[in-house]
Amino acid sequence: MKAFAALAAVSLAALSACATTMDTETPASHVNTLELAEAAVANPARTDDARKLDASRLPAETLAFLGLQPGMDAADLLTGSGYWAQIMARVVGPTGSVTAWEPTQFYKEGPEKAKLDALIAASPGVTLSSYPFDQFAPPAGAYDFALVNLSYHDLYWESDKYGIPRTDPAAYVRNLYAAMRPGGVVGVIDHVGPAGDTRAVVEKLHRIDPATVRADFERAGFKLEAQSDMLANAADDHSKNVFDASIRGKTDRFIYKFRKPRR
Repeated sequence: MKAFAALAAVSLAALSACATTMDTETPASHVNTLELAEAAVANPARTDDARKLDASRLPAETLAFLGLQPGMDAADLLTGSGYWAQIMARVVGPTGSVTAWEPTQFYKEGPEKAKLDALIAASPGVTLSSYPFDQFAPPAGAYDFALVNLSYHDLYWESDKYGIPRTDPAAYVRNLYAAMRPGGVVGVIDHVGPAGDTRAVVEKLHRIDPATVRADFERAGFKLEAQSDMLANAADDHSKNVFDASIRGKTDRFIYKFRKPRR
């Protein structure tokens, strides 16, 4: 956890230094976004459970890097606990919106659903959209910004226990491309995994080779604009499952910033 604790004090200069820019199209105002995101993270309505994740996720720095701005219509894909949706809603403000997308397989009656429902109810500007895991079909041209945090690899995962069928990642990304407005940004954060058969790697480790993610998005038409190592952890053993007690919450992670071309 030391690596993430040190990163928690990242300055604006360090934030810029950790990004490798691939394209200079319409750079975001990091100063403005960072201040807004820091205020969103400080929101007293956030739960203690959410705050415990901040040191390992660096939400303010991450959203500043990706360029979330006030007034944007954003999507939190595979929202889980709603962690990112709640923060994003405070950044986009009353003139923007956030849609939290959650598969029906994970949105069932029980304590986790109750927690998510309570968060959505207490987060102005956030709406929930539930859908079958393999049938993601957002409306065309709906979003300026989207985030997939630690779950893109799950598109290569199958589970009888959780009712997750074999999913087509290419179809998912094509539908996401159609949902983004020209110039829209998609941020992807995931656990770094080894090369090899992607489905086998995901099944065993819940990790993904960053090259696979890049290829999937570029095949759909997205352009990789920048990437960041702010969540990297050189001490992570990529051969371990991300739920292994020795590395859980401290995995080596990549951040990709993809953009849909404006024309």
